[in-house]
Amino acid sequence: MFLLLKITFIKIFSMPSKLLLAAVFFLLCACSEKHPSLSGDAPVDVRDFIAAFPDVQFPFKAADTNFAKLADTTSIGYNVFTAFIPDSVISTIYGKNAKKITVHPLGKIQKEKEVYLLVVTSFNKKAKLSAFLFNKDNKYLSSLSLLDQGARDGYVHTVSITSEPTFILSREKTDNKNELAYTRTGYAFNSGSGEFISVLTDTNEDEKRNNEIINPIDTLPRLNKWSGDYVIDKRNYISVRDGSNPNKYNFFIHFENDDGDCTGELKGDLRLRDATHAYFQESGDPCVIDFTLDGSELSVKEQGNCGNHRGIKCFFDDSYRKKRETKVNSKKHN
Repeated sequence: MFLLLKITFIKIFSMPSKLLLAAVFFLLCACSEKHPSLSGDAPVDVRDFIAAFPDVQFPFKAADTNFAKLADTTSIGYNVFTAFIPDSVISTIYGKNAKKITVHPLGKIQKEKEVYLLVVTSFNKKAKLSAFLFNKDNKYLSSLSLLDQGARDGYVHTVSITSEPTFILSREKTDNKNELAYTRTGYAFNSGSGEFISVLTDTNEDEKRNNEIINPIDTLPRLNKWSGDYVIDKRNYISVRDGSNPNKYNFFIHFENDDGDCTGELKGDLRLRDATHAYFQESGDPCVIDFTLDGSELSVKEQGNCGNHRGIKCFFDDSYRKKRETKVNSKKHN
């Protein structure tokens, strides 16, 4: 390195005086140029923020098993991230752990009137891939969740992005007959509504099987105070079963809105805060749900982002009445 600098200065000082001054000026400018750090709390220009994202090469495809490895090693600090994307949006997507996430750029899609940024975030060893949309003035417009690690639903999840762009989210699995079952849904930004909307759906999954609701905790004990089935109808209900202690319950919730066009389903642990209030929260999952227990009524209210467990435009937000248990007559007839 020393020898290279020595040769460079020898060549520079052998130039005429005007050329010498110009060369020294540009050399000093080049040496003083620094790329702004995105990992700290110092203000960053939005152009430098967007420039940190490499251009996406088409065709682009990523899976829930590999997308975290595709991200750039550049780290983006939370304060820098929320300087350009409202923290209310981040909190909706990532819940109470929003400020604990690590952020890395994966790529950008530059169009004439907007730019899409692909961002990999992680918390507690679980990663999430999201797209954030900015207009031509670099103002935030909307976002779309693309992939999560550890969906635990038996499917392989992928995203394919076309140059328009359309974001095609796919889930695939091989059934017991070694046949491939798949569902693919495409999303694109709609400037009229200001949101990402579904623009295509392709599936070969059996409609009858989709219409069957299998309650995975139905056979568990229901002896504790709040255990039982809380229903609106046969396709909208919550099953609550005994947990490992009196302050913990297993639950399974299924709902269908808009004539079945928007559904939600979630299985987990319900923990009591006090005598009539409980909550669901699992490490690494932004979904948070509050439960209110009032006599024979159970109300649920989504607090964190539960988009992994429901449709894009419906929420865990309703009240259910406890179903009366059928009493079995144990008397013997003579």
